[in-house]
Amino acid sequence: MLDKIKAFFNDQLDAGPTAAGNHGTDQLQLAAVALLVEAAQMDDDFGTAERSKIIELVQRRFELSEAASHELLQAASDKVDQSIQIFGFTRVVNDAFSADERVEMMEMLWEVAYADGELHDYESNLMRRLAGLLHVSDRDSGEARKRALARLGPES
Repeated sequence: MLDKIKAFFNDQLDAGPTAAGNHGTDQLQLAAVALLVEAAQMDDDFGTAERSKIIELVQRRFELSEAASHELLQAASDKVDQSIQIFGFTRVVNDAFSADERVEMMEMLWEVAYADGELHDYESNLMRRLAGLLHVSDRDSGEARKRALARLGPES
């Protein structure tokens, strides 16, 4: 799956903004990370564990340096603070990601939601809404959740 996402982003860089439904790679990454930030902020405690998890995911999924990952996280945080709705972010992701990539996005979201070791009711509600907005079935979201929990290990 990771190779598929890498290939997707490489294709986007080569083809320019029109290949992703008029959304460039920077916009895609910003939208994806904004969703991760939104998940992290749902319990009103956007702490070090969640920030670290987002940086780790961004570096792994988008092959960005640590500095670039921090810049993207800051830009996404700013964008979330300025936005009153998540629909715009999900629209960008839906326009550019395949069904498998949207499930992968849900897995990333679950990792962030559980990064602090617990799932708050608000986070759970957001995850259900995001699965619907990203057109990810309950079953696929549940499987993504299981994979995320397995990756996080027994401390979650």
